[in-house]
Amino acid sequence: MAASADPQRIVIENCSIATVDARDTEYASGHIVVAGNRIESVGAGSAPEGLTGVVRRVDATGHLATPGLVNTHHHFYQWITRGLATDHNLFNWLVALYPTWARIDEPMARAAAQGSLAMMARGGVTTAMDHHYVFPQGSGDLSGAIIGAAREMGVRFTLARGSMDRSEKDGGLPPDFAVETLEGALAATEATVDAHHDASFDAMTQVAVAPCSPFSVSTELMRQGAELARRKGVRLHTHGSETVEEEQFCKELFGMGPTEYFESTGWLGDDVWMAHCVHMNDSDIAAFARTGTGVAHCPSSNARLAAGIARVPDMLAAGVPVGLGVDGTASNESGELHTELRNALLINRLGAHREAALNARQALRLGTFGGAQVLGRADQIGSLEAGKLADLVLWKLDTLAHSSIADPVTALIFGAAAPVTLSLVDGKPVVEGDHLTTVDEDAIARVTRDEARRLARIAAGA
Repeated sequence: MAASADPQRIVIENCSIATVDARDTEYASGHIVVAGNRIESVGAGSAPEGLTGVVRRVDATGHLATPGLVNTHHHFYQWITRGLATDHNLFNWLVALYPTWARIDEPMARAAAQGSLAMMARGGVTTAMDHHYVFPQGSGDLSGAIIGAAREMGVRFTLARGSMDRSEKDGGLPPDFAVETLEGALAATEATVDAHHDASFDAMTQVAVAPCSPFSVSTELMRQGAELARRKGVRLHTHGSETVEEEQFCKELFGMGPTEYFESTGWLGDDVWMAHCVHMNDSDIAAFARTGTGVAHCPSSNARLAAGIARVPDMLAAGVPVGLGVDGTASNESGELHTELRNALLINRLGAHREAALNARQALRLGTFGGAQVLGRADQIGSLEAGKLADLVLWKLDTLAHSSIADPVTALIFGAAAPVTLSLVDGKPVVEGDHLTTVDEDAIARVTRDEARRLARIAAGA
Protein backbone atom coordinates (compact mmCIF):
# COMPACT_ATOMS: atom_id res chain seq x y z
CA MET A 1 0.00 0.00 0.00
CA ALA A 2 1.50 3.33 -1.04
CA ALA A 3 1.87 6.14 1.46
CA SER A 4 -1.22 8.34 1.74
CA ALA A 5 -1.31 12.06 0.79
CA ASP A 6 -0.85 13.18 4.41
CA PRO A 7 0.52 10.17 6.28
CA GLN A 8 1.52 9.82 9.90
CA ARG A 9 5.22 10.44 10.34
CA ILE A 10 7.94 9.12 12.64
CA VAL A 11 11.03 11.32 12.94
CA ILE A 12 14.34 9.79 14.08
CA GLU A 13 17.21 12.19 14.78
CA ASN A 14 20.74 12.50 16.22
CA CYS A 15 21.95 9.01 15.19
CA SER A 16 24.78 7.75 13.06
CA ILE A 17 23.36 6.33 9.83
CA ALA A 18 24.73 3.66 7.51
CA THR A 19 22.39 3.78 4.52
CA VAL A 20 24.00 0.86 2.59
CA ASP A 21 22.96 2.60 -0.63
CA ALA A 22 24.96 2.22 -3.85
CA ARG A 23 27.53 4.77 -2.62
CA ASP A 24 27.62 3.47 0.97
CA THR A 25 26.50 6.91 2.15
CA GLU A 26 26.92 7.45 5.89
CA TYR A 27 26.09 10.29 8.26
CA ALA A 28 27.87 10.87 11.56
CA SER A 29 24.70 12.53 12.88
CA GLY A 30 21.57 12.52 10.81
CA HIS A 31 17.85 11.98 10.56
CA ILE A 32 15.33 9.59 9.04
CA VAL A 33 11.72 10.53 8.37
CA VAL A 34 9.23 7.69 7.98
CA ALA A 35 5.90 8.52 6.34
CA GLY A 36 3.39 5.71 6.61
CA ASN A 37 5.24 2.56 5.57
CA ARG A 38 7.88 4.36 3.46
CA ILE A 39 11.12 6.17 4.13
CA GLU A 40 10.47 9.79 3.19
CA SER A 41 13.91 11.28 3.74
CA VAL A 42 17.38 10.42 5.05
CA GLY A 43 20.12 12.95 5.56
CA ALA A 44 22.59 14.81 7.71
CA GLY A 45 21.57 16.92 10.66
CA SER A 46 18.04 17.48 11.92
CA ALA A 47 14.87 16.57 10.08
CA PRO A 48 13.26 19.21 7.86
CA GLU A 49 11.14 21.84 9.58
CA GLY A 50 7.40 22.01 9.18
CA LEU A 51 6.62 18.32 8.94
CA THR A 52 2.95 17.53 9.47
CA GLY A 53 1.37 14.44 10.97
CA VAL A 54 4.34 13.71 13.25
CA VAL A 55 3.13 11.10 15.77
CA ARG A 56 6.53 10.26 17.23
CA ARG A 57 9.97 11.82 17.56
CA VAL A 58 12.92 9.61 18.53
CA ASP A 59 16.11 11.11 19.93
CA ALA A 60 18.53 8.39 18.81
CA THR A 61 21.69 9.83 20.32
CA GLY A 62 24.25 7.06 20.82
CA HIS A 63 22.69 4.81 18.17
CA LEU A 64 23.51 3.58 14.69
CA ALA A 65 20.63 3.31 12.22
CA THR A 66 20.88 0.65 9.53
CA PRO A 67 18.49 -1.09 7.19
CA GLY A 68 16.76 -4.03 8.84
CA LEU A 69 18.65 -7.29 8.52
CA VAL A 70 17.46 -9.73 5.85
CA ASN A 71 17.73 -13.46 6.54
CA THR A 72 17.97 -15.57 3.38
CA HIS A 73 18.07 -19.15 4.70
CA HIS A 74 16.53 -20.86 7.71
CA HIS A 75 14.65 -23.96 8.87
CA PHE A 76 12.32 -22.80 11.64
CA TYR A 77 11.21 -26.28 12.70
CA GLN A 78 14.70 -27.03 13.98
CA TRP A 79 14.19 -24.61 16.91
CA ILE A 80 12.74 -27.53 18.89
CA THR A 81 15.71 -29.82 18.17
CA ARG A 82 18.56 -27.52 19.19
CA GLY A 83 21.65 -28.89 20.90
CA LEU A 84 21.53 -32.37 19.37
CA ALA A 85 24.13 -34.19 17.24
CA THR A 86 26.65 -31.50 18.05
CA ASP A 87 29.72 -33.38 16.77
CA HIS A 88 28.49 -34.57 13.36
CA ASN A 89 29.15 -33.65 9.76
CA LEU A 90 26.18 -32.86 7.53
CA PHE A 91 25.22 -36.34 6.36
CA ASN A 92 25.64 -37.97 9.78
CA TRP A 93 23.76 -35.07 11.37
CA LEU A 94 20.87 -35.57 8.94
CA VAL A 95 20.80 -39.32 9.60
CA ALA A 96 20.73 -38.65 13.35
CA LEU A 97 17.94 -36.06 13.23
CA TYR A 98 15.61 -37.06 10.39
CA PRO A 99 13.82 -39.69 12.52
CA THR A 100 12.92 -36.92 14.99
CA TRP A 101 12.08 -34.27 12.40
CA ALA A 102 9.80 -36.75 10.65
CA ARG A 103 7.42 -36.56 13.64
CA ILE A 104 6.74 -32.83 13.67
CA ASP A 105 3.13 -31.69 13.53
CA GLU A 106 1.29 -28.39 13.15
CA PRO A 107 1.52 -27.19 16.79
CA MET A 108 5.24 -28.01 16.81
CA ALA A 109 5.82 -26.17 13.54
CA ARG A 110 3.98 -23.09 14.82
CA ALA A 111 5.87 -23.04 18.12
CA ALA A 112 9.22 -23.53 16.40
CA ALA A 113 8.42 -20.74 13.96
CA GLN A 114 7.52 -18.44 16.85
CA GLY A 115 10.83 -19.16 18.60
CA SER A 116 12.90 -18.74 15.44
CA LEU A 117 11.17 -15.52 14.43
CA ALA A 118 11.34 -14.02 17.91
CA MET A 119 15.08 -14.61 18.19
CA MET A 120 15.75 -13.08 14.79
CA ALA A 121 13.46 -10.09 15.30
CA ARG A 122 15.05 -9.27 18.67
CA GLY A 123 18.40 -9.21 16.86
CA GLY A 124 17.47 -6.78 14.11
CA VAL A 125 15.94 -9.01 11.42
CA THR A 126 13.05 -7.29 9.66
CA THR A 127 12.74 -9.71 6.72
CA ALA A 128 12.82 -13.43 7.51
CA MET A 129 12.55 -16.56 5.41
CA ASP A 130 11.94 -20.20 6.16
CA HIS A 131 12.84 -23.18 3.96
CA HIS A 132 10.39 -25.79 5.22
CA TYR A 133 10.61 -29.13 3.45
CA VAL A 134 9.51 -31.78 5.99
CA PHE A 135 5.82 -32.62 5.55
CA PRO A 136 5.08 -35.90 7.38
CA GLN A 137 1.81 -37.56 6.45
CA GLY A 138 -1.08 -36.32 8.58
CA SER A 139 0.92 -33.48 10.16
CA GLY A 140 -1.59 -30.71 9.43
CA ASP A 141 -1.21 -27.32 7.73
CA LEU A 142 2.45 -26.66 8.40
CA SER A 143 2.81 -23.86 5.85
CA GLY A 144 -0.21 -22.06 7.26
CA ALA A 145 1.14 -22.39 10.80
CA ILE A 146 4.50 -20.92 9.81
CA ILE A 147 3.01 -18.03 7.83
CA GLY A 148 0.60 -17.32 10.69
CA ALA A 149 3.50 -17.05 13.15
CA ALA A 150 5.31 -14.57 10.89
CA ARG A 151 2.16 -12.50 10.45
CA GLU A 152 1.67 -12.40 14.23
CA MET A 153 5.29 -11.31 14.75
CA GLY A 154 4.90 -8.51 12.21
CA VAL A 155 8.01 -9.24 10.16
CA ARG A 156 8.28 -9.35 6.40
CA PHE A 157 8.48 -13.00 5.34
CA THR A 158 9.28 -15.40 2.51
CA LEU A 159 8.19 -19.02 2.86
CA ALA A 160 10.33 -21.24 0.66
CA ARG A 161 7.86 -24.13 0.34
CA GLY A 162 10.18 -27.09 0.30
CA SER A 163 9.63 -30.72 -0.63
CA MET A 164 11.30 -34.12 -0.69
CA ASP A 165 10.36 -37.17 -2.74
CA ARG A 166 13.54 -39.26 -2.38
CA SER A 167 13.20 -41.35 0.80
CA GLU A 168 15.19 -44.23 2.28
CA LYS A 169 13.70 -46.73 -0.17
CA ASP A 170 15.02 -44.59 -3.05
CA GLY A 171 18.48 -44.16 -1.55
CA GLY A 172 17.68 -40.90 0.24
CA LEU A 173 17.96 -40.05 3.93
CA PRO A 174 14.40 -39.20 5.13
CA PRO A 175 12.03 -41.94 6.36
CA ASP A 176 9.47 -43.04 3.76
CA PHE A 177 6.49 -41.51 5.62
CA ALA A 178 8.19 -38.09 5.82
CA VAL A 179 8.35 -37.41 2.07
CA GLU A 180 5.75 -36.52 -0.55
CA THR A 181 5.10 -37.96 -3.97
CA LEU A 182 6.22 -35.97 -6.99
CA GLU A 183 2.64 -35.11 -7.85
CA GLY A 184 1.70 -34.34 -4.25
CA ALA A 185 4.67 -32.05 -3.70
CA LEU A 186 4.03 -30.05 -6.87
CA ALA A 187 0.31 -29.73 -6.16
CA ALA A 188 0.84 -28.65 -2.54
CA THR A 189 3.52 -26.15 -3.54
CA GLU A 190 1.28 -24.59 -6.18
CA ALA A 191 -1.59 -24.39 -3.70
CA THR A 192 0.68 -22.61 -1.20
CA VAL A 193 1.72 -20.06 -3.83
CA ASP A 194 -1.89 -19.48 -4.82
CA ALA A 195 -3.03 -19.06 -1.22
CA HIS A 196 -0.24 -16.94 0.23
CA HIS A 197 2.07 -15.26 -2.32
CA ASP A 198 1.76 -11.47 -2.56
CA ALA A 199 3.62 -9.86 -5.45
CA SER A 200 2.96 -6.25 -4.41
CA PHE A 201 5.70 -3.73 -3.59
CA ASP A 202 5.04 -3.77 0.14
CA ALA A 203 4.17 -7.47 0.42
CA MET A 204 4.50 -8.94 3.90
CA THR A 205 4.30 -12.57 2.70
CA GLN A 206 5.87 -14.14 -0.37
CA VAL A 207 6.35 -17.77 -1.39
CA ALA A 208 9.20 -19.48 -3.25
CA VAL A 209 9.41 -22.97 -4.76
CA ALA A 210 12.07 -24.91 -2.87
CA PRO A 211 12.78 -28.64 -3.34
CA CYS A 212 15.18 -29.52 -0.55
CA SER A 213 18.45 -30.62 -2.15
CA PRO A 214 19.84 -32.79 -4.96
CA PHE A 215 20.20 -35.79 -2.64
CA SER A 216 16.65 -35.68 -1.23
CA VAL A 217 14.55 -34.98 -4.33
CA SER A 218 14.18 -36.55 -7.76
CA THR A 219 15.47 -34.91 -10.91
CA GLU A 220 11.88 -34.65 -12.09
CA LEU A 221 10.88 -32.70 -8.97
CA MET A 222 13.77 -30.31 -9.56
CA ARG A 223 12.85 -29.83 -13.21
CA GLN A 224 9.09 -29.52 -12.74
CA GLY A 225 9.59 -27.37 -9.65
CA ALA A 226 11.53 -24.85 -11.74
CA GLU A 227 8.83 -24.89 -14.39
CA LEU A 228 6.16 -24.33 -11.72
CA ALA A 229 8.01 -21.38 -10.18
CA ARG A 230 8.42 -19.63 -13.51
CA ARG A 231 4.83 -20.28 -14.51
CA LYS A 232 3.72 -18.68 -11.23
CA GLY A 233 6.28 -15.87 -11.30
CA VAL A 234 7.93 -16.74 -7.98
CA ARG A 235 11.50 -17.39 -6.94
CA LEU A 236 13.35 -20.70 -6.57
CA HIS A 237 15.47 -21.87 -3.62
CA THR A 238 17.39 -25.01 -2.67
CA HIS A 239 20.59 -26.22 -1.01
CA GLY A 240 23.67 -26.38 -3.21
CA SER A 241 27.33 -27.41 -3.04
CA GLU A 242 27.28 -27.57 0.76
CA THR A 243 29.73 -30.44 1.30
CA VAL A 244 32.35 -32.53 -0.47
CA GLU A 245 30.06 -35.53 0.01
CA GLU A 246 27.27 -33.78 -1.91
CA GLU A 247 29.61 -33.17 -4.83
CA GLN A 248 30.58 -36.84 -4.86
CA PHE A 249 26.90 -37.85 -4.66
CA CYS A 250 26.03 -35.71 -7.70
CA LYS A 251 28.92 -37.08 -9.74
CA GLU A 252 28.05 -40.67 -8.88
CA LEU A 253 24.30 -40.31 -9.45
CA PHE A 254 24.13 -37.75 -12.26
CA GLY A 255 27.58 -37.89 -13.82
CA MET A 256 28.22 -34.19 -13.17
CA GLY A 257 28.92 -31.75 -10.36
CA PRO A 258 26.19 -29.82 -8.51
CA THR A 259 26.34 -26.64 -10.60
CA GLU A 260 26.19 -28.54 -13.88
CA TYR A 261 23.29 -30.55 -12.50
CA PHE A 262 21.43 -27.42 -11.44
CA GLU A 263 21.90 -25.90 -14.87
CA SER A 264 20.65 -29.09 -16.57
CA THR A 265 17.42 -28.93 -14.55
CA GLY A 266 16.75 -25.22 -15.04
CA TRP A 267 18.06 -24.18 -11.64
CA LEU A 268 20.39 -21.34 -12.55
CA GLY A 269 19.00 -17.86 -13.09
CA ASP A 270 18.40 -14.45 -11.55
CA ASP A 271 15.24 -15.82 -9.91
CA VAL A 272 17.20 -18.53 -8.04
CA TRP A 273 19.19 -18.51 -4.82
CA MET A 274 21.09 -21.40 -3.25
CA ALA A 275 22.00 -22.02 0.37
CA HIS A 276 25.64 -22.58 1.39
CA CYS A 277 27.60 -22.96 -1.89
CA VAL A 278 30.73 -23.87 0.06
CA HIS A 279 32.45 -26.06 -2.54
CA MET A 280 32.44 -23.91 -5.67
CA ASN A 281 35.26 -23.89 -8.21
CA ASP A 282 36.04 -21.01 -10.58
CA SER A 283 33.69 -22.28 -13.29
CA ASP A 284 30.86 -22.69 -10.75
CA ILE A 285 31.27 -19.11 -9.57
CA ALA A 286 31.42 -17.89 -13.17
CA ALA A 287 28.16 -19.74 -13.94
CA PHE A 288 26.42 -18.14 -10.96
CA ALA A 289 27.72 -14.71 -11.98
CA ARG A 290 26.70 -15.19 -15.62
CA THR A 291 23.16 -16.21 -14.70
CA GLY A 292 22.65 -13.94 -11.68
CA THR A 293 22.08 -16.90 -9.35
CA GLY A 294 22.22 -15.83 -5.70
CA VAL A 295 23.83 -17.37 -2.63
CA ALA A 296 22.71 -17.53 1.00
CA HIS A 297 25.95 -17.63 2.99
CA CYS A 298 25.59 -19.38 6.37
CA PRO A 299 28.99 -19.12 8.07
CA SER A 300 28.03 -20.42 11.54
CA SER A 301 26.23 -23.48 10.21
CA ASN A 302 29.03 -24.19 7.75
CA ALA A 303 31.45 -24.19 10.67
CA ARG A 304 29.13 -26.15 13.02
CA LEU A 305 28.83 -28.99 10.46
CA ALA A 306 32.48 -28.72 9.35
CA ALA A 307 31.36 -28.08 5.77
CA GLY A 308 34.15 -25.63 4.95
CA ILE A 309 34.66 -21.96 4.09
CA ALA A 310 32.61 -20.58 1.20
CA ARG A 311 34.49 -18.43 -1.31
CA VAL A 312 32.46 -15.31 -0.59
CA PRO A 313 35.14 -12.75 -1.60
CA ASP A 314 35.51 -14.47 -4.97
CA MET A 315 31.73 -14.60 -5.45
CA LEU A 316 31.40 -10.89 -4.71
CA ALA A 317 34.28 -10.03 -7.01
CA ALA A 318 32.61 -11.99 -9.81
CA GLY A 319 29.28 -10.21 -9.25
CA VAL A 320 27.33 -13.04 -7.60
CA PRO A 321 24.50 -11.75 -5.36
CA VAL A 322 25.26 -12.90 -1.78
CA GLY A 323 23.17 -12.57 1.37
CA LEU A 324 23.42 -14.06 4.85
CA GLY A 325 21.48 -16.90 6.41
CA VAL A 326 21.04 -18.13 9.97
CA ASP A 327 20.26 -21.67 8.74
CA GLY A 328 18.29 -24.00 10.96
CA THR A 329 18.89 -23.75 14.68
CA ALA A 330 19.86 -27.40 14.91
CA SER A 331 23.07 -26.28 13.17
CA ASN A 332 23.26 -22.74 14.54
CA GLU A 333 21.83 -22.75 18.02
CA SER A 334 22.06 -18.97 18.51
CA GLY A 335 19.42 -18.48 15.84
CA GLU A 336 20.08 -14.79 15.13
CA LEU A 337 21.67 -12.94 12.24
CA HIS A 338 23.99 -10.48 14.00
CA THR A 339 26.25 -13.45 14.71
CA GLU A 340 26.42 -14.08 10.98
CA LEU A 341 27.57 -10.51 10.24
CA ARG A 342 30.55 -11.05 12.51
CA ASN A 343 31.25 -14.65 11.56
CA ALA A 344 31.04 -13.96 7.84
CA LEU A 345 33.86 -11.46 8.24
CA LEU A 346 36.00 -13.50 10.64
CA ILE A 347 35.63 -16.91 9.02
CA ASN A 348 36.31 -15.62 5.53
CA ARG A 349 39.55 -14.10 6.83
CA LEU A 350 40.70 -17.65 7.55
CA GLY A 351 40.53 -18.37 3.81
CA ALA A 352 42.82 -17.54 0.94
CA HIS A 353 42.23 -13.77 1.03
CA ARG A 354 43.09 -13.49 4.73
CA GLU A 355 42.67 -9.96 6.14
CA ALA A 356 41.52 -8.63 2.74
CA ALA A 357 38.60 -11.05 2.51
CA LEU A 358 35.82 -8.84 3.92
CA ASN A 359 35.58 -5.61 5.89
CA ALA A 360 32.89 -4.37 8.27
CA ARG A 361 30.89 -2.52 5.66
CA GLN A 362 30.92 -5.44 3.26
CA ALA A 363 29.61 -7.65 6.06
CA LEU A 364 26.81 -5.18 6.80
CA ARG A 365 25.94 -5.09 3.09
CA LEU A 366 25.70 -8.90 3.00
CA GLY A 367 23.19 -8.82 5.85
CA THR A 368 21.04 -6.03 4.38
CA PHE A 369 21.16 -5.10 0.71
CA GLY A 370 22.75 -8.41 -0.31
CA GLY A 371 19.91 -10.29 1.31
CA ALA A 372 17.37 -8.06 -0.42
CA GLN A 373 18.99 -8.83 -3.77
CA VAL A 374 18.91 -12.56 -3.10
CA LEU A 375 15.20 -12.44 -2.23
CA GLY A 376 14.43 -10.32 -5.29
CA ARG A 377 13.43 -7.27 -3.23
CA ALA A 378 16.36 -4.87 -3.64
CA ASP A 379 14.07 -2.15 -5.01
CA GLN A 380 11.99 -2.28 -1.84
CA ILE A 381 14.23 -3.06 1.14
CA GLY A 382 17.89 -3.48 2.11
CA SER A 383 19.00 0.17 2.17
CA LEU A 384 17.84 3.41 3.78
CA GLU A 385 16.67 5.50 0.83
CA ALA A 386 13.69 7.71 0.17
CA GLY A 387 10.84 5.73 -1.35
CA LYS A 388 11.87 2.39 0.08
CA LEU A 389 9.87 0.51 2.69
CA ALA A 390 10.40 1.61 6.28
CA ASP A 391 12.26 -1.46 7.56
CA LEU A 392 15.06 -0.16 9.80
CA VAL A 393 16.90 -0.78 13.06
CA LEU A 394 18.41 1.43 15.76
CA TRP A 395 21.38 -0.27 17.44
CA LYS A 396 22.45 1.09 20.86
CA LEU A 397 26.21 1.63 20.81
CA ASP A 398 26.82 3.96 23.78
CA THR A 399 27.13 1.28 26.48
CA LEU A 400 30.23 -0.33 27.96
CA ALA A 401 30.25 -3.03 25.27
CA HIS A 402 31.09 -0.52 22.50
CA SER A 403 32.25 2.54 24.46
CA SER A 404 35.80 2.70 23.10
CA ILE A 405 35.12 1.86 19.43
CA ALA A 406 34.93 5.14 17.54
CA ASP A 407 33.49 3.89 14.25
CA PRO A 408 29.86 2.77 14.70
CA VAL A 409 29.84 0.24 11.83
CA THR A 410 33.02 -1.34 13.18
CA ALA A 411 31.41 -1.43 16.63
CA LEU A 412 28.32 -3.19 15.26
CA ILE A 413 30.19 -5.82 13.24
CA PHE A 414 33.32 -6.49 15.29
CA GLY A 415 31.85 -5.82 18.71
CA ALA A 416 29.48 -7.65 21.00
CA ALA A 417 25.85 -8.01 19.94
CA ALA A 418 24.32 -4.54 20.23
CA PRO A 419 20.89 -4.06 21.83
CA VAL A 420 18.11 -3.12 19.42
CA THR A 421 16.32 -0.06 20.81
CA LEU A 422 13.87 0.23 17.93
CA SER A 423 13.06 -1.96 14.94
CA LEU A 424 10.46 -0.83 12.41
CA VAL A 425 8.90 -3.15 9.84
CA ASP A 426 6.63 -1.48 7.32
CA GLY A 427 6.81 1.60 9.53
CA LYS A 428 5.51 -0.23 12.61
CA PRO A 429 7.55 -1.06 15.75
CA VAL A 430 8.36 -4.74 16.23
CA VAL A 431 11.10 -4.18 18.83
CA GLU A 432 11.22 -1.41 21.46
CA GLY A 433 13.94 -1.17 24.08
CA ASP A 434 15.35 -4.63 23.28
CA HIS A 435 11.92 -6.28 23.71
CA LEU A 436 9.40 -7.54 21.19
CA THR A 437 6.23 -5.47 20.98
CA THR A 438 3.98 -7.87 19.08
CA VAL A 439 4.28 -11.12 21.05
CA ASP A 440 4.98 -12.41 24.57
CA GLU A 441 8.57 -13.67 24.64
CA ASP A 442 8.10 -15.61 27.89
CA ALA A 443 5.04 -17.38 26.50
CA ILE A 444 6.97 -18.35 23.37
CA ALA A 445 9.81 -19.71 25.51
CA ARG A 446 7.34 -21.87 27.42
CA VAL A 447 5.53 -23.24 24.39
CA THR A 448 8.72 -24.01 22.48
CA ARG A 449 10.15 -25.83 25.49
CA ASP A 450 6.94 -27.85 25.87
CA GLU A 451 6.78 -28.74 22.17
CA ALA A 452 10.46 -29.74 22.15
CA ARG A 453 9.81 -32.12 25.03
CA ARG A 454 6.71 -33.51 23.34
CA LEU A 455 8.63 -34.14 20.12
CA ALA A 456 11.43 -35.86 22.04
CA ARG A 457 8.93 -38.16 23.76
CA ILE A 458 7.24 -39.05 20.48
CA ALA A 459 10.57 -39.70 18.74
CA ALA A 460 11.80 -41.85 21.64
CA GLY A 461 8.68 -43.99 21.49
CA ALA A 462 8.67 -44.41 17.72
